[in-house]
Amino acid sequence: MGEAYQVRDQEMPYFLTFQVVGWADVFSRKVYRVIVLENLTYSRKEKGLYLFGYVIMTNHIHLVVQQKDGKLSAWVRDFKKFTSKKLLAMILENQQERRKE
Repeated sequence: MGEAYQVRDQEMPYFLTFQVVGWADVFSRKVYRVIVLENLTYSRKEKGLYLFGYVIMTNHIHLVVQQKDGKLSAWVRDFKKFTSKKLLAMILENQQERRKE
């Protein structure tokens, strides 16, 4: 990972952007946005995440966050892993979804 993308001070607020692979417009559907929102709510309640602001665009997410315990990198890893697996499973299960590839 390049130095520009490393969390240097784990206890400070950070502006983060997560993009969908291939810039696919996954979040244009409400059901997929809800997964992100549920995960953020869980992170605030259970993982000590301070969420100062967020924007969910059709193919990427912007967040301003801080992790109470100073483990922001661990939170990012867990958030991306859980969210991506959940989104992929829902997309594959959805019979009407046309963008499975």
